[in-house]
Amino acid sequence: MTESGKPILYSYFRSSCSWRVRIALALKSIDYETIPINLIKDGGQQFSEEFQALNPMKQVPALKIDGITIGQSLAIIEYLEETRPTPRLLPRDPKKRAHVRMISDLIAGGIQPLQNLSVLKQVGQENQLTWAQKAITSGFNALEQILQSTAGRYCVGDEVSMADLCLVPQVANAERFKVDLTPYPTISRINKTLLTLEAFQVSHPCRQPDTPPELRA
Repeated sequence: MTESGKPILYSYFRSSCSWRVRIALALKSIDYETIPINLIKDGGQQFSEEFQALNPMKQVPALKIDGITIGQSLAIIEYLEETRPTPRLLPRDPKKRAHVRMISDLIAGGIQPLQNLSVLKQVGQENQLTWAQKAITSGFNALEQILQSTAGRYCVGDEVSMADLCLVPQVANAERFKVDLTPYPTISRINKTLLTLEAFQVSHPCRQPDTPPELRA
């Protein structure tokens, strides 16, 4: 990529971590190009030598921007926040900012990795659904409780933040794994509100260049 070129996002339509970054790019009106990395096809394109050179963790997303390549969705979002601060995704108030980071880490570190494709492969086909459901419900039990004290219209107060960028893709994962969301009214309400926003719609897995025709909206 040339310095003046468009940023390039290495993404998979269904990857919840890629979706977080796609929302940030949309909210900040950053024009970018997508290079799809199919996590299923050819034994997983993330394992190719070419991609491993970009991201040694062999995971999406990776973002090429400003002459550097960044892996890890939260690190990408924080970089976008620091270099393109409008609209802001981290509140000014340090206490609210701590809440945003806490919720983001809870999802990105405490829920999503436990139900990620690479982990599910280890637990065996017949155990995958119950394993994923257990990982998500135990995280959502904590998250629901936390949100009851931090939430306004969104996860932390009334401004969209990095926490919301983590929430929506994780709820989509929960639905995919048939988790009953009835016990999580706050999570469900915030998710529903966020899904009405354009940035969450254009970045949605059903509207990506690599979305299979049968899953397109």
